[in-house]
Parts: sequence; C-alpha cells; structure tokens
Amino acid sequence: MTTETKGKTMYGTITKRVPKPTDSLRELAQKLVTEGPRKKEKTARRVRVLFDDVYLADSTSAYHVWEHDYYPYYYFHTSELKMDYVKREPIDDDDAVSFATYKGPTKSTNTALMFTKGELKGLTRFEFDEMDAWFEEDQPIYQHPKDPYKRIDILPSTRNIIVMVQDVVVAESSMNMFLFETMLRPRYYTPQTAVDWQYVKPSQKTTVCPYKGVAEYYDLVVDGHKIKDAVWWYRHPTRESALIEGMICFYNEKVDIYVDGEKEQS
Repeated sequence: MTTETKGKTMYGTITKRVPKPTDSLRELAQKLVTEGPRKKEKTARRVRVLFDDVYLADSTSAYHVWEHDYYPYYYFHTSELKMDYVKREPIDDDDAVSFATYKGPTKSTNTALMFTKGELKGLTRFEFDEMDAWFEEDQPIYQHPKDPYKRIDILPSTRNIIVMVQDVVVAESSMNMFLFETMLRPRYYTPQTAVDWQYVKPSQKTTVCPYKGVAEYYDLVVDGHKIKDAVWWYRHPTRESALIEGMICFYNEKVDIYVDGEKEQS
C-alpha cells in the first residue's frame, strides 16, 4: 500500500509515493525471506545514497534485487555501509530479517530492512523515498532504480498526430517525438505550438520517472468537461530523454489520439 505526498527534495517539489513503514514492509520482508526475490544480480555501478547530508551507502558491489516483476531495488552489503545502525528490531521469530534504525545528524530512518538469513543474507535495503538522494556513478536517479533490461527510444516522426476530446481538436502536429518504452504503449510528444492552449489549464501534480525526470501536469477542460492531469511535459528531462525537453504529451488513456488518420486503439 502506498500514499501520495508532496515534498521538497533536491529535485524540487514533487509528488512522492511513500510506503507505509510497518505492515507493508513487514509483509515484504517476510515474503522475501520465505520465497526469495524474483531475481538478484550484482551491478558494477557505483551507487551512493545520501541521507541527512551524509552518504549512508557508497558501493561498487551493490545488487539489483527484483522484489516483483516491474523494476529492481538496490540492496547493499551491510558490512560496507558508511553508518552503523543504532537499533535493530527482528521482524520474525527466526531473526532472519530486521527493521534497522539509522540516525544522521538531525534525523533518523527506521525502515531499513537488514537480512541475516536466506538468499539476501548480509544485505540491507533502504526505502527509496526516505533517502535524500540516490546516485548511479555521478548521475541522480529518480523514484526507483532503472531496470537494466528495459530501455527508452525517442524517435523523431513526421506522422500526423491529432489529439481530440469530445470531437474537439486540442492538438495537431506532424513534427513529433515518439517515445517507445519497453513493454509500455507509445507516447507522442508534440511541440508546444501544436497545442490549443485555451483547453489546457495548470495542474498542481508532479511526478518523477527514473528514465525521464520530473514531469509537470495540466488538466484539459473542453466544453465544461474537465479531465484531470491529462497532459504533461518535462521542463528539464534526464540526458537520455533530452529529445522531449519542453514538448507536450497527452495521456493516451484519457483522450482520443489519431495517428495518420487512424484512431489509436487502447
């Protein structure tokens, strides 16, 4: 279970998905002990975790651990951590995994999972959103680690894109960027000048993508019909997604999109 909160980070004010610190993590820990992760692979990347202005972890031997099918988390050798835990609370009777508390100069976190038995023995996991910043080599990473088996391709396209809401054209362009992300439907990014801005209203929502960066959202309002957070753009995307900088994308699932005259199928 997750909740959404808004907070200020080194990346700006963003909406963060914050896991419940007890029950959901306890269930995850127990499942990982009894069933093991879906997959575990060592990574050669240098991974650093900043917490309370101190690097809690700085490792070149971290692991990608898939707790589910969607993306991995980083796990670290407990012995390599730059800070000692101040408290350890066993989660199960077998003492195979514990909640570990780490205390910085001004704040602490009690949601680290420390494994002492099983497939993850000797490893510690930190909640991504509770840390101040994460780095792969010297590049910040957002929301969660990237999956090394997934990629993004951004390709220029002159195929005509028309975006409609209730038979009203809200955008049309033949100078687009098509974004293809592994296992996800295509997203069509159009120039700002292709949008009819009378239908576009600011939203307060922001989200973070590990592949693209911080997205800012807009609502669509057409003939009194409001579609929340149907439009987004990246003011300063990551380097790998620089081609969509400043371009506008419409949420396919909330609008009608025609590609060279053919309506996109959901």
